Amino acid sequence: MNYQQVAQDILNNVGGKENVSGLTHCYTRLRFTLYDTKKANKANLEKMDEVISVVENSRQYQVVIGNKVAEVHDQIQLLLGDLNKTKEKKAENKGSIGSRILNTFTSIFIPIIPAIAASGMLKGILALAVMIAAYYWNVDIKEYNTYRILDATSNALFYFFPIMIGYVAAKVFKANELIAMVLAATLCYPDLVEIMTGDAAVTFLGLPVTLANYTSTVIPIIIAVFIMAYVQRFFERITPEVLKIIMVPTFTLLVMVPATLIIFGPIGIHLGNFINWLYYIIMDISPTLLGAFIGGIWCVLVIFGAHKAILPIGINDVAQTGQQNLLAFAGAANFSQAGAAAGVFLKTRNKKLKTLSATATVTALFGITEPAIYGVNLRLKKPMIYAVISGAIGGGLMGWGGSYGTAFANQGFLTIPVYIEAGTKAFLCYIIGIAIAFFGAAAMTMLFGFKDIPEEEDATDEGFDEAKEDTPNTVTDAEVTIPSPVQGKLIPLSDVKDEVFASGALGEGAAVYPTAGEVVAPANCKVSVLYPTLHAIGLQLENGAELLIHIGFNTVELNGDGFEAHVNAGDEISKGTKIVSFNIEEIEAKGYDLTTPMVVTNSSQFQGVSIVESN
Repeated sequence: MNYQQVAQDILNNVGGKENVSGLTHCYTRLRFTLYDTKKANKANLEKMDEVISVVENSRQYQVVIGNKVAEVHDQIQLLLGDLNKTKEKKAENKGSIGSRILNTFTSIFIPIIPAIAASGMLKGILALAVMIAAYYWNVDIKEYNTYRILDATSNALFYFFPIMIGYVAAKVFKANELIAMVLAATLCYPDLVEIMTGDAAVTFLGLPVTLANYTSTVIPIIIAVFIMAYVQRFFERITPEVLKIIMVPTFTLLVMVPATLIIFGPIGIHLGNFINWLYYIIMDISPTLLGAFIGGIWCVLVIFGAHKAILPIGINDVAQTGQQNLLAFAGAANFSQAGAAAGVFLKTRNKKLKTLSATATVTALFGITEPAIYGVNLRLKKPMIYAVISGAIGGGLMGWGGSYGTAFANQGFLTIPVYIEAGTKAFLCYIIGIAIAFFGAAAMTMLFGFKDIPEEEDATDEGFDEAKEDTPNTVTDAEVTIPSPVQGKLIPLSDVKDEVFASGALGEGAAVYPTAGEVVAPANCKVSVLYPTLHAIGLQLENGAELLIHIGFNTVELNGDGFEAHVNAGDEISKGTKIVSFNIEEIEAKGYDLTTPMVVTNSSQFQGVSIVESN
């Protein structure tokens, strides 16, 4: 193979050097990030003898080469040179401002989804337990230590949200994660919280600091870490190498802590003050319009942490008049988030997303909307829009009917009785309003749809039957029978969700969904390839077969996280030797499908290939 010519032809057919903003490779394929996929000529690429297949998805343009991909990649890199910085900037800025902001939020919140879902579910269970204990036994379990411990567990994530967000935001913005966490922890430090929520004025070197409680907030720390990334890089450029490990973090914190408290933190506060002012203006014009406004925008305010600024409106109303309508309208928003998540549950084919959306629906019905917002609806974008529309309609009906509550309480099933005293019309409007919000959002999500997550589809399929199932033995004179190097249920290669492996283009074999997180040598062999990210392994067996083991799909993106090597490339090992181990739970929790194809890449040299359940 003339690698240089192949590289040039591939580069020409993906739109040329000017169309490439990024290039990586895994064991079998080149992974291009293109400015414009329409400029790529898929038909010409697939006509090339050296190209097995071309795979397009929302993130990458993949050109499948096979086991010579590294050599082709190196030649393309020579042709590309250093990717132009201005082009990278152009690629980052592609799309509308709103889309880029939403994508950034999604990138930040996706890693926290399991913790949000667990905390939200625990909150819902505790709320239900409080109601049952009070109704059946007239007992307030909130006084018991067991409740207080579990309540602390359910609230810890949300209270320390800035720290969690700070860590992930630092990864997204390429800043120091631990310094970002220190910055966020400063906002939650008890002594600082005390002085920031007191009556006395706070200053820093004579400059006034806006009083605010930053626990549970989101926007201030995201903005702060975004700016911190640039501040950190500035100090890295001007600090001598020998002093960087100490001075860069020190100077970064000295700049960012006061800047956050004086500049970036108050942004959310001022946004909330504006909403507060707007609330009373709209209420004077029309209660119906106010209900629609709050019902639609409430959960958007939750995302920005700005809802806290208008909560005193409801508290003050209850104190002065014994009733409030703010949380009635917010109830429409909560139920709309539950409905949108329920619609996702009913429509998605992604098993992991189905589980998450079911959990999010339940917790949102009890007034805990964070799992639905961050884990499902905001992530998928369109369900969030449907929730805003349905919440606005439901809230508008409540405003028209004069719905109000006689207590200041979180909105969900458990607080419906709070709205009974408003009267028949007002209470019916509240009930119908939350029904419209829930069923409207669910119906819109199912009818108008959303972009599902195909690369994770069925990623948590209910395990495979542990009964052993052999692949039919089709070998004849040139027999090659290989015990599976991975424990689990064997799956026909044609059934896997990657068209390149399923087509047999890379060779004959089978796949397995692992039940044990390790790859062992199926026979005496040589480790011909051990990919740096450990997700792909090449073995040269003593019978002449060249076996490729690919652990999961798109797991190259993990950069080795969750994997551990026990041998090195070039090692000659005996049957049963552990080659690579991997953490099934950790990798699945990050949304990756661990279906593991195993193919004999030189299967054309044999009359048949059979991979069977290992003994």
